[in-house]
Amino acid sequence: MARDIFDDEHVAFRSAVGTFLDKEVVPFHDQWEKDGVVDREVWRKAGGQGLLGLQLPEEYGGGGTDDFRYNVVIGEEMTTRGVYGAAFPLLNDMIVPYLVASANDEQRRRWFPRLASGELIAAIAMSEPEAGSDLQGIRTTAVDKGDHYVLNGQKTFISNGILADLVIVVARTDPEAGHKGISLLVVERGMDGFERGRNLDKIGQHAQDTAELFFDNVAVPKENLLGEEGAGFRYLMTNLSQERLSIAVSAASACERVLQECLSYVKERTAFGRPIGKFQHTRFTIAEMATETHIARVFIDDCIRRHVAGDLDASTASMAKWWSTELQKRIVDQGVQLFGGYGYMMEYPIARAFVNSRVQTIYGGTTEIQKEIIGRSLGL
Repeated sequence: MARDIFDDEHVAFRSAVGTFLDKEVVPFHDQWEKDGVVDREVWRKAGGQGLLGLQLPEEYGGGGTDDFRYNVVIGEEMTTRGVYGAAFPLLNDMIVPYLVASANDEQRRRWFPRLASGELIAAIAMSEPEAGSDLQGIRTTAVDKGDHYVLNGQKTFISNGILADLVIVVARTDPEAGHKGISLLVVERGMDGFERGRNLDKIGQHAQDTAELFFDNVAVPKENLLGEEGAGFRYLMTNLSQERLSIAVSAASACERVLQECLSYVKERTAFGRPIGKFQHTRFTIAEMATETHIARVFIDDCIRRHVAGDLDASTASMAKWWSTELQKRIVDQGVQLFGGYGYMMEYPIARAFVNSRVQTIYGGTTEIQKEIIGRSLGL
């Protein structure tokens, strides 16, 4: 379908992104899947092509744009190729906004140029072993010691956790203040007491390193407090809508990719002397997949348009996140069924799409959390 949300500049940018991915990511992704982590050099190459830190000011080497449609292009082009390892959208969509909104001048000079160039890789550490979608349940603490904080705690399921040079850590600076006692501290590689656990063995997205992080009396200088003390929860709530929209963008693109793969397969695969696409059940299944995928595209593009205009509310972002990712999960499962035995073989893209898609309904806030947000917005 024709998409009127993009201008000529976005179209040109899409071509450049596709060329970069085809040259620097796609040929190496299978090896990164085996390694469980991408080569750091791909981050430097992406920085050299202007794909990192789109929202960072130009004076620091960033893109200098707050037009989320450029972020969308990168996410869609990566999803179309089935490459998840180099988590460029994690930086652009979920980490940079916190830094741009809250970093002071000294922090900007210290971190922004190297983030934009790909020299520094960043992560954000929210989830803990006993606190995932419920951020108010975090137990990691940061005790004020005058010129520094002493950070103690554990985080888990942290994307970029192995490679990260900077980690935005969500911690309690005032245990008695509830959500107003949460702050954001930036922990840097090499700080004493900061240790990484294992690279977690996931069922999918193997090239995306995901780690446990441990903080044992880490002395974090006050200069690494991001924004105001006690304002961390508010900062997190401000950006979660974009994070959830980013995931929804990926989900809608994944549905389109799977639909095309299935359509091609059912036209070629034969059974009982004719293509399986000629059987009514297959035609009806594909018709349903095509309809729902079209609905997802219209809905998500409308959310993108509203977000760019500053008009996307948290409830609608939650609708987009849960509905599109649950659809992705269902569409991919239908695709595996259509492929039959081949759908169970990892050499086929549909099988890889099956395991890679499963986390979509979990991270960024589970489907159940999104429904809670929507229900509360309706006065329930």
